[in-house]
Amino acid sequence: MAKTLGVGVIGCGNISAAYMRLAPLFRGIEIIACADIDMDAARRRAAEFSLRAETVDGLLRSDDVSIVVNLTVPSAHFTVSGEILDAGKHVYSEKPFVLHVEEGKAVGKRAEKKGLRVGSAPDTFLGGAHQLARRLVDSGRIGKVTGGTCFVMSHGMEHWHPNPDFFFQPGAGPVLDVGPYYIANLIQLIGPVQRVAALATIPARERTIRSMPRRGEKIPVNTPTTIHSLIEFRSGAVVTLNASWDVWSHGHAPMELYGENGTIFVPDPNFFGGTVRFTRGAREVKRAARWEHPFAIENEKSASGARANYRTAGLADMALAILENRPHRCSFEAALHAVDVMTGILESGETGKFVEMKTDCERPAALGPGEARALLARPKLRAAA
Repeated sequence: MAKTLGVGVIGCGNISAAYMRLAPLFRGIEIIACADIDMDAARRRAAEFSLRAETVDGLLRSDDVSIVVNLTVPSAHFTVSGEILDAGKHVYSEKPFVLHVEEGKAVGKRAEKKGLRVGSAPDTFLGGAHQLARRLVDSGRIGKVTGGTCFVMSHGMEHWHPNPDFFFQPGAGPVLDVGPYYIANLIQLIGPVQRVAALATIPARERTIRSMPRRGEKIPVNTPTTIHSLIEFRSGAVVTLNASWDVWSHGHAPMELYGENGTIFVPDPNFFGGTVRFTRGAREVKRAARWEHPFAIENEKSASGARANYRTAGLADMALAILENRPHRCSFEAALHAVDVMTGILESGETGKFVEMKTDCERPAALGPGEARALLARPKLRAAA
């Protein structure tokens, strides 16, 4: 059996560059082709990363492509993923992989019928910081998790994104756009969700773009941009998730987990790294002991400083899982359950009622330092090129 699976990418927007730049860090995958409904966009991205530019149909017919990464807009994920599966190829989708639970179930049935895998971002929960938090939870360091808080709040995308329109339409908003990072991490740390409740509002029905080239243009807002939710897990833990694009500044931590014997302070689930802190009882909060996890190593510079970025770890894990005949961590079941949670939150915001989950899943397997190194093409890697 081949040790590497050929990967094609459909959708050559901003996020595609991150996949193409970081994929060479990992074993099991080689991105060889890309496609877009705009062939000029496909050619530009192909030239940038020395790939083969294809039409969408041409990529789906390519014999050397085994996995297709679906980087189209969320509203197209269901249709495009179905076409990928119909072409006999595994699919790995950007988040959220569908916008409705019934769509997700249909994708799952299609994949099962053909014996194919479905995976989905986000894979940031595989980062060293979040796997350290997982280790603290699993070791019983803070006792059983009983509750928590999550805050994902800013003032929206119109200040920096060149075309922010879709962020403010149904299928996006802070819960479906940024929420997957938080929900995926909560599922891997605590487990599946039982029910949710929420209040949701649209404080501003119109936004003004502040970025070029459309600076000054007005865009409508047709989905809630401030959502306060309650998430009850099957374990009994209750977590609040406050998601808003109507906040200029705040002092809340991204994620805190409260246990019977202590608290864990978890860094932003949107990123792979960061500092994990914890306390037992009333003792002083301290930084967790150093843990040599490769996905915690800073390998990239950004405007805010150095950071750890290992996007495509989930894709590589899925490819190797296919080759090794084992479950993959960014699984269909977990992704579908996350969609169930997020759409349940939005439904509750509309109806004012608790919403029971229609799906279930297992916690993804933990990814310790040794298992993470096994995903890398160069296990002793200390920094990305």
